[in-house]
Amino acid sequence: MTSDAVTTGSILPRRILARLLRDRREKAGIGVEAARKAIGVSKQTFWRMETGQPTRINPLFIIHLAQMYGVGDETADVLLGLTEESQAKGWWHAYGDAIPKHFDLYVGLEDAAKRFSSYHTTLIPGLLQTPEYRRELHWTEFPGMPSDEVERRIELHRRRQERLHSKAKPLEMRVLLDESVLRRVQGSPEVMSAQLTHLVEASRLPNVSVRVVPLSAGRHKGVFTGSFVLLEFPRHPTAKLTEPPVVYIQGFTGALYLEKTDEVDEYRDAYAGIQRVALDEDASRGLIQQIAEELAR
Repeated sequence: MTSDAVTTGSILPRRILARLLRDRREKAGIGVEAARKAIGVSKQTFWRMETGQPTRINPLFIIHLAQMYGVGDETADVLLGLTEESQAKGWWHAYGDAIPKHFDLYVGLEDAAKRFSSYHTTLIPGLLQTPEYRRELHWTEFPGMPSDEVERRIELHRRRQERLHSKAKPLEMRVLLDESVLRRVQGSPEVMSAQLTHLVEASRLPNVSVRVVPLSAGRHKGVFTGSFVLLEFPRHPTAKLTEPPVVYIQGFTGALYLEKTDEVDEYRDAYAGIQRVALDEDASRGLIQQIAEELAR
């Protein structure tokens, strides 16, 4: 697959379908149990249908629910269309063995996103990591992992990075890095120097912005938020079907996805606050290059 290919997956249609099903059921004043029993599925399956989790959905279930909720023919057709789209497999499913369980959803959301805005306090974001830097992280987190499994994850990592160079489906990437990320050596000084040089080069891409929050910035919102990613999605031709933004926070044993409007707004405001104390892009490149040269000596 070339970097210009448009990837398609089930994440967005599945999430939009779930949102519509919940909305129509609630507007019809029908409880979860009544709807579930009407189509004869388990509680878990119905929960998956209404939360956008992976599950096989029989189109007949959707037809029955549409009738039960009293939706018009046009909306019913939309629901059926989304059902068909939701069953498609994204390219990343071929790497299922290399994706941690809690990370599968994130990879799909990242692939579907139009804009990626993030703040990092410990590590270079994955989309901007070199293979060597990435290997060091894998060996640190999983010291006993077989080499072939590490390389499988590196291959997945490269596939994710194709979005940065895609002409058909470019990802707008805005990154804020705490200066400590640049000075925390992963592997050897040579590996880290090469990583920082790569970061400078990537920051010159028209769709990538990298800004550094200097240690001299002192107290700011990022001290309290920690690392996070704000994912925003393409506008759907039908405005009300556009997927709302999601905030992703990665933990050691799992991940947190924040979708409530007030929560997302808080992180959006925090991001704006962190931006205000960050160096501009040129000054950031200068600092990154300076540290890279120091490490290379």
